[in-house]
Amino acid sequence: MAVAPSALQSIDPVWQRMCDEARDAADKEPLMGSLIHAGVLQHNSFEDALGYRIALKLASNEMSEQSLREIAQSAYQADPDVTAAGRADLVATLDRDPACHRFIQPLLFFKGYQAVQAYRIGHWLWMNGQKDLSYFMQMRISETFGVDIHPAAKIGRGIMIDHAHSIVVGETAVVGDNVSMLHSVTLGGTGKEDDERHPKIGDGVLIGAGAHVLGNIEIGHCSRIAAGSVVLEAVPAMKTVAGVPAKIVGEAGCAQPSLTMDQLLQGCCG
Repeated sequence: MAVAPSALQSIDPVWQRMCDEARDAADKEPLMGSLIHAGVLQHNSFEDALGYRIALKLASNEMSEQSLREIAQSAYQADPDVTAAGRADLVATLDRDPACHRFIQPLLFFKGYQAVQAYRIGHWLWMNGQKDLSYFMQMRISETFGVDIHPAAKIGRGIMIDHAHSIVVGETAVVGDNVSMLHSVTLGGTGKEDDERHPKIGDGVLIGAGAHVLGNIEIGHCSRIAAGSVVLEAVPAMKTVAGVPAKIVGEAGCAQPSLTMDQLLQGCCG
C-alpha cells in the first residue's frame, strides 16, 4: 500500500528517536518525568521542543518565555535552515562527544548545544534587520550559558562545542561546517579595526581548549589548533599548529580532525 505524501512529510526519524528516548528516560527516572514531558513529550515536533527549551532558558523579567517562543517559531517558520542546522549540530554532538549517548541530552542538558541554537535565532534576527533584538539575544546567551557569540558571526552546520565555557566569537568571524571546539576558545580581533577583523575557520577544523585565534586570518580546512595556542597567522589546510604564538608542528594526522576529536600532537588521529 502506497504511503500518502502527507504521511511521508510527517516522518521524522530524529524526532521519533528523541521521543522514544524521552519516554524511556521518564520511565527509568520518575523524578525527571515532569522536566522530560515539558521539554520533549508535550511537543509535536523537534522545532517546538527546541523553541520551548531556548525560551525557557533565556526568559527573564525583561523578556517573557512566551515572547521568546514566538520569536523562535518565527525564525523556524521563515527559515527552515535554522532548524536544519540545529539537527546537524545535534547529530554532531552525539557523534563526537563521548559523554553524549542520546539525542535528548544536548536538547535538555548541554549548554553548548543550547547556546548555538539560541545564537542561530539571534543571527536570523540580525539578518532580518532586528538588530536590537539580536543584541538582546546575545546578552542573554552570554549571561545564561557563558557563551558570547556576536549575532552577525556566520556559523555553519554540524558544530560541536564541548563544555562551552567562556566561548567568544566576534562579529566578523566565519566558522565553516563540521567544526569542533572546546571550552575557553576565542575567535577575536586584534584591535579596533572596522570591517573584517575576526578569523575565518574552514570546514572540519578542531580547536582545542583555551585556544585563541586572533585577527582576520584564515584557518585552513581540516586543520588542528592545539589547546592553549595563540594563533596570529594564517594556517594552511590539514596542518597542526601549537604554541604561543602558534607554529606549524606537523600534519593534521587524519582527514577530519573535528570528527575524531584527537588532540594529541604525536601520532595519527586514527
